[in-house]
Amino acid sequence: MKRLAVVFALACASLTLVGPARAGLSVGVADDRPVGSLDGGAAFLTLMNDVGLHEVRMSIRWDPTAPTTIENQGQVEAVLPVAALRGVRVVLSVAPATARSITGSPAAAGQFAAFLQQVARTFPTVKDLIVGNEPNQPRFWQPQFDANGKGISGAAFEPMLAAAYDALKTVDPTINVIGVGLSPRGNDNPRASGNISTSPVKFLQSMGTAYRKSGRAAPIMDEFAYHPYPRKDTDSLTKGYDWPNAGVTNLDRVKQAFWDAFGGTGQKTFEQGLRVKLDEIGWQVAVTSGSAPAYFGAESIFPTDEANQAGIYAALLRYVACDASVESVLFFGFQDEPNLDRWQAGLMRADGTLRPSYDAVKSTIAETQGNCVGAMRGWRHSMTVDGASATFPRSRRLPSRVDSWSFLASAGEDASFEAGIYRLVGSRRGGRVLARTGRLDAGLTRFVRLPARRLRPGRYVYSIRFRAEANASRWSRRTSRSFKIVRAR
Repeated sequence: MKRLAVVFALACASLTLVGPARAGLSVGVADDRPVGSLDGGAAFLTLMNDVGLHEVRMSIRWDPTAPTTIENQGQVEAVLPVAALRGVRVVLSVAPATARSITGSPAAAGQFAAFLQQVARTFPTVKDLIVGNEPNQPRFWQPQFDANGKGISGAAFEPMLAAAYDALKTVDPTINVIGVGLSPRGNDNPRASGNISTSPVKFLQSMGTAYRKSGRAAPIMDEFAYHPYPRKDTDSLTKGYDWPNAGVTNLDRVKQAFWDAFGGTGQKTFEQGLRVKLDEIGWQVAVTSGSAPAYFGAESIFPTDEANQAGIYAALLRYVACDASVESVLFFGFQDEPNLDRWQAGLMRADGTLRPSYDAVKSTIAETQGNCVGAMRGWRHSMTVDGASATFPRSRRLPSRVDSWSFLASAGEDASFEAGIYRLVGSRRGGRVLARTGRLDAGLTRFVRLPARRLRPGRYVYSIRFRAEANASRWSRRTSRSFKIVRAR
């Protein structure tokens, strides 16, 4: 079994300069372990080089009670030249320390923007700054909803991000301002018993509405950060989520939500070249008996096994490499935390031994060089309603005494509808004789019941027009085959 000490010896044996990151997919880790290490992160970064990882994301939290203090400033400064020597790009994720750090004071957003300027001036070689961390989750941003149950976290986050963007560009226009760091899930339920949160699709919708209302013409981000964790650690790579949540195989849903929110504004969308940094992802793994002494506490989730994690990580790299909009993917945690109630999705166990995923990621990077093996996947925004569907009655001939009219309708996203029965004039649809409006919850089929009324003899059709709640300019229509009303005897 390979031991961490064996690989750490490489740090002392070699200080050679590693070449720059490849032009393909950038692969790395989100891990704060290099900060505070006695060697400036040299051993950690050497291990990254061994795997072929070229990017590390480290976190800085802003505390409004000490608004000009950069936590671990000296330790972060010590890591930067060591990372540069090894060809590892450093990304800093800067976010409020508590869920109400920004919303707790009217002055907080301005203070946070000034703090970001301070960070940029303190670490001038760092050109990639993520602003925010999962603001659609109550652990990191509150409130998520107002007293009337309306989602407000996206609308509150947008002006903060706009101010941050302007502040950072004032310091250095070449800084890559990476926005949001969005969680893949949210329940959109202000009355939930726990984890009152906002889905990524609806958070982006709220952000876009606030951006448009502000009248701003400038961007608020150069790149988008997203955390496509699985719904459960036992899920496969392709399991994904139902709308309005989104995992790694649902990224087209996120791109559509982004287009719905910002299309036609000063904020570029994915079709205009926006790229996404998947800066947190991981499948948690059950502890093996041989490494159990390195852990403590009790497991709080149902983890997958090591072989499954290795296969998923290798497949993940191949999958996202074929999406031109994905700039990088960062595994959350290079090495496990020993507390089982925390995070165990690393390429290394808590005792420093290497998981099968270590070699799986290493061999995949070596084979693909971060490039797509196969065909690249394209994407273009939709102008229709996802999954719009209607099931109409099959009767083609009905007596004029019939006065009950209904059919089934559903959509893959929240939508409103206008439905009715139309009289046919020749082969064309004429005026609407019965009408009903309403809304559809994503994924749920409902009866659309039209007003009770007899129809005079003639030919008719059912028809329903769907409109996406996320963007009223997207619509779909479904129309039945014609049916005939005949005079009852």
